Amino acid sequence: MHALDLTKNAPRGPHVKLGGLLMLARTIDKIRATLPGGNLGAYRIRGFSQQLLDKLRIQEDDLRAVVALASNDEEIVAWVRKHSDESTYDRINAEFEAQTVGQRGAEYFERYPIAKTLPPETTLLRVLELDDALTFGR
Repeated sequence: MHALDLTKNAPRGPHVKLGGLLMLARTIDKIRATLPGGNLGAYRIRGFSQQLLDKLRIQEDDLRAVVALASNDEEIVAWVRKHSDESTYDRINAEFEAQTVGQRGAEYFERYPIAKTLPPETTLLRVLELDDALTFGR
């Protein structure tokens, strides 16, 4: 797949399910931004993307190699399924959806100032969506 410049457009949203997983499409986009010619901008792999990789027991460099050679998302999803336990996907999704603003501390609010204005029950996935919209004027 070709590299992405995440200073021009946000990665896909955290609620976009790919292969049955939240955050996978977004993680793929961020990995694409680390390929030659890409630009990760203010985004990073650590955080939710790293949580996803850890939960799947997939190494970032291994996924990057697959993304670099893949023609489309379906090829990446097939590889992820082969190298992870699909029976954990629902639990992984539920864990992502359960994380809320009220569970975070000062460092989080420095990175995502918009979170300070949100009710404590707001999911962190929603904060990512709002932050992307704010950053790219949507």
